[in-house]
Amino acid sequence: MKIVNPANEEVIRDLQEDSPDSVNQKFKLLQTAQANWQKVPLTKRIETLRAFSDLLEKNSESLASILTSEVGKPLQQSRNEINGARARIKWLTDNAAKYLSDEVMTQEGNLTERISYEPLGVVCNISAWNYPYLVGVNVFVPALLAGNAVMYKPSEYSTLTGIEMEKLLKQSGVPINVFHVAIGAKAVGELLLDLPFNGYFFTGSYKTGKYIYEKVAHKMVPCQLELGGKDPLYVADDIADVKAVAAGTADGAFYNNGQSCCAVERIYVHEKVYDEYVSEFVKEVKSWKIGQPTEVGVYIGPLSRKEQVSFLESQIKDAIEKGGNVMTGGKRMAGTGYYFEPTVITKANHQMSVMCEESFGPIIGIMKVKDDDEATQLMKDTEYGLTASVYSSSQSRAENILCQINSGTGYWNCCDRVSAALPWSGRNHSGFGATLSHVGLRAFTKTKAYHLKK
Repeated sequence: MKIVNPANEEVIRDLQEDSPDSVNQKFKLLQTAQANWQKVPLTKRIETLRAFSDLLEKNSESLASILTSEVGKPLQQSRNEINGARARIKWLTDNAAKYLSDEVMTQEGNLTERISYEPLGVVCNISAWNYPYLVGVNVFVPALLAGNAVMYKPSEYSTLTGIEMEKLLKQSGVPINVFHVAIGAKAVGELLLDLPFNGYFFTGSYKTGKYIYEKVAHKMVPCQLELGGKDPLYVADDIADVKAVAAGTADGAFYNNGQSCCAVERIYVHEKVYDEYVSEFVKEVKSWKIGQPTEVGVYIGPLSRKEQVSFLESQIKDAIEKGGNVMTGGKRMAGTGYYFEPTVITKANHQMSVMCEESFGPIIGIMKVKDDDEATQLMKDTEYGLTASVYSSSQSRAENILCQINSGTGYWNCCDRVSAALPWSGRNHSGFGATLSHVGLRAFTKTKAYHLKK
């Protein structure tokens, strides 16, 4: 398997993919080691994962460099991702004892009723390339804290980063056979689906998530799916600072080249502020530096995957044919690397792919609306349900809209953010189940009820 740098299309490294025999061997080792890891006191498991976080900090520059080289993310954004992962680990380790320890529910006379949170066993984590540290720690950190063993399959586009995470986990004290990396692309993923794991946790596209869910359903084990989105954002007419809102929402749409599950994917703007908002939005987008992701100040680097370039071109062509107006960008950039101009399309409508199908790239459609009701109906017009955002001076006005939208997360005057204290979940084609928060810690456990009489 060739690891290609998306900024210059050079091969960074050749890796040997796992074979059926090596995957089976890793799985058996995980099965053997899991019981002993479960017996390790929770306090010790917490200490181990805190040591992992310390190693991320100690090695952050080299880790950021590797991440940037294989996914094309600007170097500062790679540093930000590692820092963000450490913040999530801190919340998870600080709260693990509270939410993973046994709970006494009733104690009356000679009767005690208690809940015990036991690990699932050996879990399979098929992860994503766009935020390998953030998406990874959402799953394998709480899984390990709960006493599970983990088979971690990084995306073929971020495998070097996955290998580095495995090294640091084992340096931190995670036993050698409690965490293994499966190296490979689709064929290796298929091998994992055939093994008797005690739980599956996938982050990626709806199409692949649906396939995984159907493939493992007969096993009757937990299967959580964090899938894509077509996340809407509404700008109401009562915003106080149009320029600031335009800048913040542009960042929400284009950070990490728009390659975020919760990136803003479609924007609706009240007609009273539409012209000013669009003007400021386009100015912000045009101000960004595009270039080699290792250069200081670069905000837009290459796309991570070559095939995404032609998909974005098809969305733009479709939008133009249906009356869209390209305000800036609109095409791939000349030269080597998978570069695409950040693109803003106005006069958008719901007949356009750019307003209905997940773009996962530096492109946004903006649509004028006459009032909150029209905005709400358009925001609801989707098969996805990951996040939704409203910008308004009125919290009640914003929450009135957000409560009508079937999404896992609602934002008022912010967007494209995740907090470890809150559950991260999707609805409809954005998946189901949750990571992060106390819900995400307990997602990797099975409950046992104890009825104890003296």
